Amino acid sequence: MTSYFCIPSAPWQKGSVENSNDRIRRFLPLDTDIALVSDNELQKMVERLNNTPCKCLDYRTPQEVLGVQIAILWEGQIWSTRVGVHPNPG
Repeated sequence: MTSYFCIPSAPWQKGSVENSNDRIRRFLPLDTDIALVSDNELQKMVERLNNTPCKCLDYRTPQEVLGVQIAILWEGQIWSTRVGVHPNPG
């Protein structure tokens, strides 16, 4: 899995991260002990965040974008196995 990190001296790279943190803080204030938050409450928060359209995703939801990416990968694996190419050689 590829990970990307913001350069500390490049605040324009952090806009999306800071926006996501602010959205999470609406549900979980900074002083919240996450160990006291029920799984049900966390799941509701995750569902709401993943189903809220985002400007940076062209007003699609994170869940929609992820679903499309998974479908693309899945179709590639099916095609690769049909033509005898292993999707992860090595």
